[in-house]
This record gives sequence, structure tokens and C-alpha cells, in this order.
Amino acid sequence: MLTLRKHVFPSILAVLLLSSTACTSESAAGSPPGVVTSSPGSGAAPRSSSPSVEAPRLEPAGRVDAQAVLKDFKRRGMVGHLEALQRIADDNGGNRASGTSGYEQSARYVEEQLRAAGYNPVRQTFTFDEGRRNRNQAESFNILAETGGSAANTVVVGGHLDSVEDGPGINDNGSGVAAILEIAKWMKEKGTDPTNRVVFAFWGAEENDLDGSRHYVDELSETEKDQTSAYLNVDMAASPNGIRSFHDGDGSDFGDGGPEGSKEIEDVFFRFFEANSLPAETTPFEDGDSDYDAFLRAGIPAGGLFSGDEESKTDTQAQAYGGTPGGDLDPCYHEACDTLSNIDRALLQEMSGALAYVTAAYALAPGN
Repeated sequence: MLTLRKHVFPSILAVLLLSSTACTSESAAGSPPGVVTSSPGSGAAPRSSSPSVEAPRLEPAGRVDAQAVLKDFKRRGMVGHLEALQRIADDNGGNRASGTSGYEQSARYVEEQLRAAGYNPVRQTFTFDEGRRNRNQAESFNILAETGGSAANTVVVGGHLDSVEDGPGINDNGSGVAAILEIAKWMKEKGTDPTNRVVFAFWGAEENDLDGSRHYVDELSETEKDQTSAYLNVDMAASPNGIRSFHDGDGSDFGDGGPEGSKEIEDVFFRFFEANSLPAETTPFEDGDSDYDAFLRAGIPAGGLFSGDEESKTDTQAQAYGGTPGGDLDPCYHEACDTLSNIDRALLQEMSGALAYVTAAYALAPGN
């Protein structure tokens, strides 16, 4: 998935920050005084043009209570979705890869959950090269469900539904699927009336070549691209030796950020973790690495969450988050052991809450 490094907020520091005024966009993007940092990573996002429609500035994020959101998500049923996806993989050769019966059954489960919550999910089909010896053409699909609200400032919240062929993909990316499903249900249960339309997206064939999200962006008209104010990505949210990271929107930590508006997304993630006294750090956008790629290339502001893959946990990270220093953040990354036993349930709650908070902040931001 991604590389990561910098911007750890120790728990004691986070408590001190809570006693000060709310963070400004300047302090959110850089390292506040006293923050322990390590060397910047080398990853960089592809450079892209700014959108011609300015993203919401997210000032109304204060209308959403970050602590209340986290409390809600500590009680929500993300693990139930993971249990269902594990059963589906077990019944279908041990995986949920695009183009397989496991993917189809995973999709039906997602659609059933969305319909039960009051959404009208649709499938967006596409073809892709399977990447095997003969590069056979295969068909897959994305699942899209949307709220009401103005399309002039559309917010897309997405994560990939498929697994690799070698395993069930419960952390990568069943965890992201579970988070998005619960956010969609939570918004309905809360009676949220979005100012801006939210599109919940479950991408196909990410593990092949990001095919589903690329297809979605390719199908947007120029006007629709301009009207997409934010893309929020979640790819691996429950790594068993994981960390809390969100993307370096302005490039201040890793040298190359996203399009204009990405900094605002970073700032709002920062506010969630700060308000809840949770250590967190930034991670770079990596070219071609996850479903944010096509959005960045199209000039759409992007951000999101990641809890770590095959990189080793540093001593500094172990001090901030607990866990095993020197161990892989996810020792079962892209392996058969990426099962229900390969997740940190508390981390999944926290990361799901963070994504819910930013989704709500964008959904309720006043239009331009």
C-alpha cells in the first residue's frame, strides 16, 4: 500500500493541545512544537492541476463533535461486516478477488446493507486486464450509493472491495469497506441532511491496477470533475501492529502534496485526532498506490487514512501507539493470513470515526 513516516503526536502532547485554541490550517499541516518527527519519506504524488471549483473550506467542521463521533463508532458494528466478508471468502476459495464468485458475493452483501439503510446502490461495470500470462479481459464493477445534497460540491468516500487472490483481505481492505458501510448507515440513523452530495464508493479491481477508481474518474465529465470537491480514501484501517496516519495534503512533510483543497482535508483529520487525544501522523501520496491516484491526476482534492502494511514499526511509533517495534505494521499484508484474526478492533473504531468526522464535515459544509 503506502510508505509512511513523520508527524507523530504523543498522547501527552495531544492533551496539551486540547487546552489551547482549535488548530489553524498552518499548525495542522506542519509539526506543532514538541512533536517528535522522523525522516521524511520519499514518496510523492503525481502533480496535477487545481480544480476549477474551489473545495469547501471546512470551517463548519466545528458543527461536528469529534468526541461524540468517536463515541458513536466505538459502539458500531464494523466487525460484523468483517465476519461476513470472512465467511464469503471461506466459501469461495479463500479470497474475494475481482472477477470471482467471492467478489460477487461480497458485492451482494454490500448492496444488501446499503438497501437496508435506505440507499439505492448501483453497479458501474468496466473491463480490465487480469494481468495473467495472456492478459485476458475480465469484467468487474464498482458499487456506488449517494445521499441527497448539492452535486455542485460532491464528496466521494471510497475504498476497494476486492482482495488479492492469495487471501480474504480482511484488513486489506475489508476494514475500509466496513468503515464506509457504517458511515453510510450512521448518517441515515442520525437523520443527517447533507448540504453536499456524498457518494459512497466500493471499488473493484484495485488489487489489479486501480481499475475501478480509474474507470469512475474517466467516466466523469469535466464539469463533474470540477464539482467533486473532495475524495476521501480508506485503504487498510485496522492493521494489527498499526498506526494512525492521514495523507500529507499540502506536501509540507513529504515534499509533494495533492491539488488545492487537499490541505483542508489533512487539517480536518488532524482536528479529529487532536480532539480525541489520539496520536497520529502523516503519510505521503504514492504514485499509483491506491484509489486516490486517479482523483489526484484529475486535479481533485484528496485525503484519507491508512494504518500500515509491510513497513516495520519504528521505536518512536511503538512509543506513540503501542505494539511491537521492528515488527511489520501488517505481517499478513497480501497473504492468506489476512483474516479476521489480523485486525486491531480498537484501531478500526478510531479510524472509522475519523473518516466519519471528515465525511460529515464536508457533507455539511456550506456550498460556494
